[in-house]
Amino acid sequence: MENFGTLEYVLDKYSKIWSWKITGQRAVSMISRLVPEAWYGENINEVIIPDSIESVKQIKLIMDRYPLEILSKSAWQRKIVKTYTPKPTLPPIKYNLHRAKAGEQFRGKLLNFQKEGLDFLLKSSGNALLADEMGLGKTVQTLSYVATEKQTFPVLVVAPLVTLNNWEREISKFMKKKSRNGRIIESESSTSTIIRTGKSKELPATDFYIINYELLYKRLSDLSKLNIRTIVCDEVHNLRSKTTQKYKAVKKLAALPSLSYRIGLSGTPIFNRGSEIWPIVDILRPGLLGSFKEFCEYFCYVNEKGKAIVLENKRASLRNELQKHVMLRRKKSDVLKELKDKVRYKEVIDADTDYYFNELGKIWTKLEEEQKDAETAFDKSASYQRAIQSERQIAGVAKLPHVINFVKNIMEIEESVVVFCHHKVIHKLLHESLEEFSPVSIIGGQTDKTRQDQIDKFQKGESKLMIAGLRAGNVGINLTRAKYVIFAELDWSPAIHRQAEDRLHRIGQKNTVFAYYLIGNGTLDDHVANILVDKSYEIDSIMDETVDTYENKDKAELILAQIHDKIRSK
Repeated sequence: MENFGTLEYVLDKYSKIWSWKITGQRAVSMISRLVPEAWYGENINEVIIPDSIESVKQIKLIMDRYPLEILSKSAWQRKIVKTYTPKPTLPPIKYNLHRAKAGEQFRGKLLNFQKEGLDFLLKSSGNALLADEMGLGKTVQTLSYVATEKQTFPVLVVAPLVTLNNWEREISKFMKKKSRNGRIIESESSTSTIIRTGKSKELPATDFYIINYELLYKRLSDLSKLNIRTIVCDEVHNLRSKTTQKYKAVKKLAALPSLSYRIGLSGTPIFNRGSEIWPIVDILRPGLLGSFKEFCEYFCYVNEKGKAIVLENKRASLRNELQKHVMLRRKKSDVLKELKDKVRYKEVIDADTDYYFNELGKIWTKLEEEQKDAETAFDKSASYQRAIQSERQIAGVAKLPHVINFVKNIMEIEESVVVFCHHKVIHKLLHESLEEFSPVSIIGGQTDKTRQDQIDKFQKGESKLMIAGLRAGNVGINLTRAKYVIFAELDWSPAIHRQAEDRLHRIGQKNTVFAYYLIGNGTLDDHVANILVDKSYEIDSIMDETVDTYENKDKAELILAQIHDKIRSK
């Protein structure tokens, strides 16, 4: 971008401290919002900011989008180049796994890599993290283990609300009934009970109890009386914070004298920081990583916000420790040679920029008023979040007519298509505008029956168009009927998009999956898309880079500074 500004390393005339000098009206305006410690320089449109790690970080954030002319190149290079101890070259863990045979109680056929997953669970004595990529059948491997290991019943399955019915169906499909005398009844299935109320009452005797994370602590007393032998935590990244009620409830259940087997399932066990793995492992294998304090002292450093970040030179050794003792991780590319690739496209489409910038002006005015009236830091943060959510929605509305045309063009070749969006108003407008294709929907607030009916209609080909909410339709469903997935709106978290893509890209998919990220030209979509599309965002293990969800205050402030800049320069 021309004439945005300059960056120079200077000895400040008044403080006699080496600092950063930034010039240029737009650059000064933006940096002043991001670095409160900034002070005026000698000339107009000139600002001085302290030479600190935080300041350099904020300058780098701006320069990723608005390149400044660097007048002190050698000083800048010294500041931004990370100097870490070289990564240790540890040999990869090679699992000595065999193709185990499932017990008689299991109904169905395992693929070869799933038989090896069963062997891993058996060798781990059922205290393990199954971290295979999404779509590789972690549920089936877990049920095969329950059917094979001795004395696993009753089983408690803790899972996200939207996956409870799926667990019930999978149990009915794969688990044969075993009578009290141990005889297998081929024609009947294991019994299961879904717990849907937080009201305390005695639970019936059954083989499987299925409950969602949010309800768990309310029924802790009832569940503690059942002599549970196995606990399965699906999407176990829900337990990545040790301060939540759901974590504390699972921790208590996992410590019951009757409990022998603890299994965690997640294709994305680490969402944001490597230290999130500690609470999960502490439930599955207590003591393996020491206390949280010991874990942090050895593996982590604490950043300026008090978050424990795994040191780069310790990540390889942490991954090896996990793989030796508790975690199995396989990628689709390793075990499903017949599964076609997943291809992502960033597609820039037109947007109504007049509407967009007009609405941005209103958002900015409202934000400035709220910031002025805010009495607490919480009020200020909440105000930022409201502004960002509003910006996302107007970006979606601004490009909506062109999103609709794009979807119609795909539909013309008579292919099944899944369209993901974020806001309910966008979902509603898409549904109304594409009514000619009789679309089915997944959206928050649906009953389990309605949701499953919509999925079944799509999978049977009764409708070729599915419109789904990003956060409502990214887990617990199978949409392999389609090979085209379109993101009409973008989420801040790469993991959310990957989970959504993998509703299509999983066992049963015979085609290449094409994922289209529709970017509104002239909006801030392109900034978010560069993060989502260009990064591989493979959260495979602790060795991956920390996933940047762009949901923290720094990123919020940067985006809002960009909004203001766009309004000023228009």
